[in-house]
Amino acid sequence: MKKVFKFGCLGIVVLFVLLIIGILASGDDTTTDTETNPVTEEAEVSEEATEPTEEPAEEDDVPREYRSALTKAEQYAKTMHMSKAGIYDQLVSEYGENFSEDAAQYAIDNIDFDWKENALKKAKSYAETMSMSDAAIYDQLISEYGEKFTPEEAQYAIDNLE
Repeated sequence: MKKVFKFGCLGIVVLFVLLIIGILASGDDTTTDTETNPVTEEAEVSEEATEPTEEPAEEDDVPREYRSALTKAEQYAKTMHMSKAGIYDQLVSEYGENFSEDAAQYAIDNIDFDWKENALKKAKSYAETMSMSDAAIYDQLISEYGEKFTPEEAQYAIDNLE
């Protein structure tokens, strides 16, 4: 029971952090040209560098909200090393991004990312910052109240921790 409570509390903390990041990411529109957001700029630069060239007609067929959800999903995957399920939940959460379920599903269906590598990065973070055991890290990675990685992704992370 203590373990469930511990992971539940940790899940609440993770959601709270995600909420704060979502609020900060949305920001206010009062910034001037001299103010910059290094996380956003870095994400935009890396997206431009890695984004394949698409036909303009294809992009025009995708609603703006869907494209925005995909962009936000890519930011969460790159900067916070989240799982597909975790990103989907953040995208549809009324306390997160508040995208429609259809827009969030479009993002999840169209994001191309190495989820095993994200699980490994998240596992390393838990090992380094919280000194957790491999079993506890695995449980946190697959927990519905935690990171929501698949068992295969979590096992890859555990197998590749240094």
